[in-house]
Amino acid sequence: MITLAHITAASENNVVGVNGDLPWDIPEDMKFFRDTTKGKSIIMGRKTFESVGHPLPKRLNVVVTRQKDYEAEGATVFQTIEEAIAFCKTKTEEYGEEIFIIGGGEIYKQTINIVNTIYLTRIHRDIEGDAFYPEFDESQFDLVDIKKRTEPEAFTFLTYKRKG
Repeated sequence: MITLAHITAASENNVVGVNGDLPWDIPEDMKFFRDTTKGKSIIMGRKTFESVGHPLPKRLNVVVTRQKDYEAEGATVFQTIEEAIAFCKTKTEEYGEEIFIIGGGEIYKQTINIVNTIYLTRIHRDIEGDAFYPEFDESQFDLVDIKKRTEPEAFTFLTYKRKG
């Protein structure tokens, strides 16, 4: 069964980015992201792709942008999130049945009501930023995994699965 998943790290006030970058440096979170998405389809917005600066290795990189004729070397580009998801669904034999949406804020907002799983690394402080993870109704999800960490700062790995 094909599932759609968000994977993100967000502060207590839901900041996911500032000036096109992550406002923290947590190696364990980066490793979690790499290990979880390796070999999978990943969908991201143009700004996220540009902030990363290159396609992520060993993944199917898909970029969503409203810009016509946008080219992203090493990635496939679509103008709508629906087209991007449909394309990834055709690649499940090679990239698996879990499709990851990796940001940024606008792409998360457009897809929060259709994802089955949320992998959320909660950074336990408020941060100034300009990209945000959307509020979501936690009553629609089961919290199925919690892993608390304190180094290099307090954060928690949270995994939510949509009910039903």
